[in-house]
Amino acid sequence: MKKTRETARKELAKLAAKPESEIDFSDIPATSEAEWKDAVRGKFYRPVKKQLTVRIDADILEWLKSQGSGYQSRLNSILRSAMLKNSKSR
Repeated sequence: MKKTRETARKELAKLAAKPESEIDFSDIPATSEAEWKDAVRGKFYRPVKKQLTVRIDADILEWLKSQGSGYQSRLNSILRSAMLKNSKSR
C-alpha cells in the first residue's frame, strides 16, 4: 500500500528529530576528505516548474529567441540569477 503524502511527511519529520546517537551508521562505509573534494551540493536538485502566462516586451523575447532554442530555459536562468543576487544582497 502506498503511503500518503501526509504519512510520509510525518515519518520524515520523526526521523529528522531523531538524535544522531540513535542512528546506526555501521552499514555506511567510511569515506575520506579526498572523496568529498569534488562534491557538489544540490547537483541533482530540480525545482518544480509551474506553467503560467507572462507578458514580456517584444524586443526582449526576440533577443531571447535569437540565441537559439531554449529561450524559456534561458529566461528562467536569467530570473534565477537575479533572484539569487537579490537574496544575497539582503
